[in-house]
Amino acid sequence: MALPGESSISYDDFCFSNEMEHQMFLLSDSQYAERLQFQESLMSSVLAASQSSSSTAAAITTPIRFCEICAEEKESDDMIRIQNCSHSFCSDCIARHVTTKVKERAKLILCPSGDCRVVLEYGGIGARLPREVAAMWNDLLCESMIPALEKFYCPFRDCSAMMVKEEDREGGERVTVSECPECHRLFCARCHVGWHSGIGCEEFAKLNEDERGREDLMVRKLAMTKGWKRCPQCKFYVEKNQGCLHMTCRCGFQFCYACGATWSKDHGGCQP
Repeated sequence: MALPGESSISYDDFCFSNEMEHQMFLLSDSQYAERLQFQESLMSSVLAASQSSSSTAAAITTPIRFCEICAEEKESDDMIRIQNCSHSFCSDCIARHVTTKVKERAKLILCPSGDCRVVLEYGGIGARLPREVAAMWNDLLCESMIPALEKFYCPFRDCSAMMVKEEDREGGERVTVSECPECHRLFCARCHVGWHSGIGCEEFAKLNEDERGREDLMVRKLAMTKGWKRCPQCKFYVEKNQGCLHMTCRCGFQFCYACGATWSKDHGGCQP
């Protein structure tokens, strides 16, 4: 019986060891060295075979595969095999592919292998993707289920959040001013533009594109409060603080400050 910390050997090994030692004792120095070299070579072969078996077992448990996009070696746990077409890609490449298609607002995301037309299924891939990528893909799928006539997007370009149209209130009153749930800015639900405070939708629709900015609308509201008039030709605001109704704009156009008509010698009837 072996003591703790000692290696245990069988009776046959003990006898064999004694026999070898007895034989080597009877050998000459050269024969003894030859026998000793033979034993060392035999031991080295056994150790090499053992290490080769261990590495082979490791290779079997963690096989290496090639991603069809980046063409790099990946472990099997890092590979995603597409159902219905059997193409394989690493999780990083699939995540980049899905992110690109989601940003393009693609209705369907296809397998990235060449001309393959197999549609990627969220249920089989979403759990293998980064959380933010999976969330973007899920939102796009939910959005695609809403009819086009029932949805619209935040008019501010740095937001573009999707929203569902609200039904008109009781009595036929239509919803106008709304707040984006993402950027929390106000917009007109009828015109789908930033909220045009102080001006109705019909009047806003008549404005030129360069007159619909927030600052332009603020100036327009101030002009209405102050009673300013616009030159019929260049649209520049002017204010009459004294004198008659005959106005000469900086662009050279002459008009009546009361009615906005072109000024002429026989113009009359307008009162300040």
